Amino acid sequence: MTAMTAVTPATAAPPETAAPPETAVHAQPLRPVQALLVVDVQSAFVSGAEAVPEAARVLDRTRGLLARARTAGALVVHLQNDGAPGTVDAPHTPGWELHLPVEPGPREHVVRKTEDDGFADTGLGALLDAAGVRELAVCGVLSEMCVAATARTALALGHRVVLPHDAHATYDIPAAPDISDAVPAAMSSRAAEWALGDEVEIVPRAAAVPFGAPPLAPAPAPAPDAAAAGAGLSPAARPPAPAR
Repeated sequence: MTAMTAVTPATAAPPETAAPPETAVHAQPLRPVQALLVVDVQSAFVSGAEAVPEAARVLDRTRGLLARARTAGALVVHLQNDGAPGTVDAPHTPGWELHLPVEPGPREHVVRKTEDDGFADTGLGALLDAAGVRELAVCGVLSEMCVAATARTALALGHRVVLPHDAHATYDIPAAPDISDAVPAAMSSRAAEWALGDEVEIVPRAAAVPFGAPPLAPAPAPAPDAAAAGAGLSPAARPPAPAR
């Protein structure tokens, strides 16, 4: 995932209890989900001058989701994009690092990927199946790219997918001559939600998403050499570099 956009400076996040925009399509009390997919919350996209405009909000909401998921014993999966050489998220560069700490344990994993879709050529599907996960929440960046692609495949695989409106974000789309004026990031994110269709459950606030433990025992952590060989799945054995 490589963003090619004009960048608007990030602003401070409003409190998680602040009134959301009127964009939700799901107003009923939610059933708990059994997993949280944190998509590409990497330093290149949520810190520094090139962060998405709503980086502070996404980080705040993601921290809240992580805390509740961990407390409930839900499965947590951090997706980490391996960008091409020379891109801001190329492996083992500062921008590639996960921005929020990962807590080691059998219910928290890091899955590396090379495509927008977190299921493509990775161990994500097998990890969810092994835990018996059928209902999950998705958050992160970028709304119309990796968040949407991962949510769409989860839906296609029969998962119930909850997408908190205030827990994903993207960049402004710059103007294109003879095509369109600039498109604000918030409009792009909303369009990405809408394009997922009727099956996704869009909720205004991340704070409204409840979690529960998956029905099956957590999968054993794969051997380190399996991840190194390109399995795309590694246990959360150590936290990433501290958030900057």
